[in-house]
Amino acid sequence: MAYTGEVLRRARERLAQAKAEREAENAEHLRRAYRQVPRLAEIDRALRLTMAQAAQTVFQQGGDPQAEFARIRQENQALQREREWLVEDNFEEGFLDDAPVCTVCGGSGYVGARMCECLRELCRQEQKKELTLLTGAARETFEGFRLSYYSDQVDPNLGVSPRAVMTGTLQTCRRYAQSFTLKSGNLLLNGNPGLGKTFLSACIARTVADGGYSVVYETAVHLFSCLEEAKFTDSQEAKRQAEKYTACDLLIVDDLGTEMTTQFVSSALYTVLNDRLLAGSPTVVSTNLQSDEIARRYSPQIASRLLGSYRLVAFVGEDIRLQKARET
Repeated sequence: MAYTGEVLRRARERLAQAKAEREAENAEHLRRAYRQVPRLAEIDRALRLTMAQAAQTVFQQGGDPQAEFARIRQENQALQREREWLVEDNFEEGFLDDAPVCTVCGGSGYVGARMCECLRELCRQEQKKELTLLTGAARETFEGFRLSYYSDQVDPNLGVSPRAVMTGTLQTCRRYAQSFTLKSGNLLLNGNPGLGKTFLSACIARTVADGGYSVVYETAVHLFSCLEEAKFTDSQEAKRQAEKYTACDLLIVDDLGTEMTTQFVSSALYTVLNDRLLAGSPTVVSTNLQSDEIARRYSPQIASRLLGSYRLVAFVGEDIRLQKARET
């Protein structure tokens, strides 16, 4: 589950800060203990010095090192017992445990080459913050999707009611998000403006991110702006931002079709779609364009990928924004 470089950077910074704070807290506990029970400082000093003194004695004067080390071990064990009694009698349990910020990785964030769960959890939190800023996903949930905005009267053009269609659409999006894997495939959410595509895209993003996957959510306009900056400038930050579109577990592109159609945009869109298809990486695209409009607006190669390699999820009904405006 590959998190973007920016998310990983912020998570590592938080872990490093937590590690530093824990080490400072442990050091302060030890200083307080020394002030309260000076004998503890004497014991700790003695424990640090005894082995060095023993080694120096054997090196300089000769003698039996095993006997010397046995004597030192006995002295150390006696000092350790005294230290344990003093701590137990004077401080609450755990006060001088010197516990690391994470008992698994010690605060490094990794166990060997594997990311520790402590760092992974921070990545999840940072990703959710990022998604919330972009989508308002903290407020938008599948449970909050109101089917009452869609008519329950049969539409002659559909043969069923818009509410029936949207009930299926909601179920499809919820099922996709809740059972997401790296092999979940692609969705193309399409329909007129104001029917809930952005809302459900945000719900998918939040739910998949909650499952521990890396999610990148972008509007089409911003995506192409980032890609253009990465290609035509020397900005390393822009290049890092562009890399996330292929590296993330799930890419969500909202409002495809609102961007200006240029040769660069067409090329960039084809590259993003094709690279993710070749890698088997799931993508969700939302658009106001119908299938025939997609075929007219984009090249045959792009249209073929969108219409042939994505599951079409229809949005129908009356513009919810207009309905809300009438309610006020």
